[in-house]
Amino acid sequence: MTGLILAGGRAQRMGGIDKGLIPFLGKPLIASAINRLQAQVSGILINANRNIIQYSTYGYPVIEDETPDFSGPLAGFSVGLKACKTPYLLTAPCDSPLLPINLGAQLAAEMERGDFQLVHASSKESDGKVWAQPVFCLMRADLIDSLKLFLESGNFKIDRWFKELHSSTVIFENADAFANINTPEELKALEEAS
Repeated sequence: MTGLILAGGRAQRMGGIDKGLIPFLGKPLIASAINRLQAQVSGILINANRNIIQYSTYGYPVIEDETPDFSGPLAGFSVGLKACKTPYLLTAPCDSPLLPINLGAQLAAEMERGDFQLVHASSKESDGKVWAQPVFCLMRADLIDSLKLFLESGNFKIDRWFKELHSSTVIFENADAFANINTPEELKALEEAS
C-alpha cells in the first residue's frame, strides 16, 4: 500500500499557517506523520498546496490538489489515487502526530475480512463514545473513477462518498492516537501530554 499524508488544508483555526510545518516537540508535524507512517507502507505521497519546496525536502513526491480552492480531504484523496502505483492507498492527516503505528495493518485486516472497498478508522473515548475518523482510511486504488464522478457532481462531503461504497470501520481503543491539532491551544496541550 501507498501512504498519503494530507497537508493541503487552509488551517484557518491556526491563523492560516501551514499546519504540516508547525513544530511539534521540535520537529514539523509532517515529520511526525512520516515517522509514524513510513514503516506501514511501501511508499509515501504528500498532498500539499503551498510550501511545495519545503515538503519536497523530505524526499517524497509532493502532489497538489487539482482544484485551487482548498476543497478538503477528498480533493487530496483524488490526486493521491491518481498518483498511487499500488493496489491500496492509506491516508492520514499531517496534524495527528500520534497516529497509530498499526493503522495500516488493522484497516487491511478488516478490508480483507469483508472484501470492502474502503475501511476507515474510528476512535473510542474513555466514556465509550465512538467517533468516526474518516481521513484515516485505507481504500482500493480502483476507486479513482467513483471519486472522480462524486467530485464532478459537486459533492465534497467525505461521509457521503463513503456511504456510496462497500465500506466498514475499525474501532481503535486509544483515542489519543487520533488527537489532531487545529488550534494553538491544542498544540500546547498535546505537547504537554506527550
